[in-house]
Amino acid sequence: MHGFANPARFLRIARWATPLCLLLGFALAAGALVWGVFFAPADALQGDTVRIVYLHVPTAWLGMGGWSAIAIASFTEIVWRHPLAGIAARAVALPGAVFTALCLITGSIWGRPAWGTWWVWDGRLTSMLVLLFLYFGYMALDAAARGSQQAGQGQSRITAIFGLVGAVNIPVIHYSVTWWNSLHQPPSITMGKSAMAADFLVPLLIATLGFSLIFGGIVMARMRTILADEQAEARLRRKAMRAQAPAAGEAW
Repeated sequence: MHGFANPARFLRIARWATPLCLLLGFALAAGALVWGVFFAPADALQGDTVRIVYLHVPTAWLGMGGWSAIAIASFTEIVWRHPLAGIAARAVALPGAVFTALCLITGSIWGRPAWGTWWVWDGRLTSMLVLLFLYFGYMALDAAARGSQQAGQGQSRITAIFGLVGAVNIPVIHYSVTWWNSLHQPPSITMGKSAMAADFLVPLLIATLGFSLIFGGIVMARMRTILADEQAEARLRRKAMRAQAPAAGEAW
């Protein structure tokens, strides 16, 4: 994997992988949503309100998966100093926050008919809200580190450490429905088995795959943008240094 840390090699791969992931992701996600909303059967207990599961579950998965990716990239940046690790973490933060917000919004829409309320301070909902605040905190800390004139490796490491510490919330979200008395239903899909019927499970898995590809395409596009910005800033700094050098020589 160390070879993929080379920015030039990454850009060559991302140039064709980004549109491929986006196009395939949009096709799969749109097809699964149409399938789930218009053709999948209604739930015996929840009726048609269950159809929001095809959007809610993928956004929840990607909200948690996004922070997991930040934690892995942060660990890689701290330990191995890979050139793309910090850039990958920065690129994941915004789409991760967006998908987490969508998870909370769709969960509230689902909760209103299911629980009779838009929001409860349930363990799963509260820990997911904490995750959204963690994303906001990470982006604010990263912006402060990059905006500081003295921002260097130390500031970057502080952001990476925050990414690692925030990962503590991921198992809390996952196990919250079993650790505490929760209105939220327990996991329907676990390792190697599922409590969902195939009529619901198949479009859900396709939707999750589609949104995951969209997420990956967005992250790669953002990484390419960040790299381009950094290269442009480096060129401007070199030009400024060359412009200052003759002036310093004339002063002598």
